[in-house]
Amino acid sequence: MITSARRFTTDKPEVQISFSLDESSELTDAEDQFPSFPDLEQRLQPVLPCQSLKESVQVYRDHCRMAKEFHQVKTEIALLEDRKRDLIAELAEDEKVTLEISRLEEEFRLLTEENHTLVSMYTERTQQLATLRILNQKRQGSS
Repeated sequence: MITSARRFTTDKPEVQISFSLDESSELTDAEDQFPSFPDLEQRLQPVLPCQSLKESVQVYRDHCRMAKEFHQVKTEIALLEDRKRDLIAELAEDEKVTLEISRLEEEFRLLTEENHTLVSMYTERTQQLATLRILNQKRQGSS
């Protein structure tokens, strides 16, 4: 008996793949007697067994189990590829945000420098104006 289980967790619905190749398991339902596998290539479809040969029936059962496992794995791959696309889109968006943050930080730095320069110029001009007023008052007072 070979048993395997895999569990993948993300913020999306949980994907769980589980299969068993237990020789004692039987296909009992009429629907399970001849299941179809539409996503499996025609050349890989299980061939109906010769009911009178035990080995043929066992090979058919094994083939059906492997086809089901293939379908589960294919579904899991599709879900993981979807998740990969979502993560790539998120990464691209994060990179855009990072670039925008960098641009805004640079703009902030430049504006801060400009503000500092303007404040310095304002202070100088205010001092110059005060000096000119004093000189102007002295001239008017001396005349």
